[in-house]
Amino acid sequence: MAFPVDEEYINDAEQQLGLKFPVTFRDKLKIENGGEVETADDVWIIYPVFDKTDIKRIKRTTNNIILETNESRGWGNFPPGGVAIGGNGSGDRLILLPKDKDSTQLSDKIYFWSHETGEVSEIAKDINELSD
Repeated sequence: MAFPVDEEYINDAEQQLGLKFPVTFRDKLKIENGGEVETADDVWIIYPVFDKTDIKRIKRTTNNIILETNESRGWGNFPPGGVAIGGNGSGDRLILLPKDKDSTQLSDKIYFWSHETGEVSEIAKDINELSD
């Protein structure tokens, strides 16, 4: 079960990434920090931002966006500037990419990244298009 999260922890994650989340994604995190969504092809675990409010939340958010993004970037074919926001348990990721005209602002679009091929394809206009 995902908990809501205070905005300060979203800000912390943005600061560590050097990128700003889209408003739609921030709003979802505030209500549900993590959770699960479905696409036509898969079920995805949405990574939370690290929340150090209490022991329970620390434990539930240790596998977070920063950790998963850093791990994904180490694979070599992860897109530059990409941020891992979800995984399917098989190595593939749901990702956010920076906007073309502002490399510090992540786009609302949700992309599928294949860890095997490095291919990236858009799967949703924003996080709200994905069912949960």
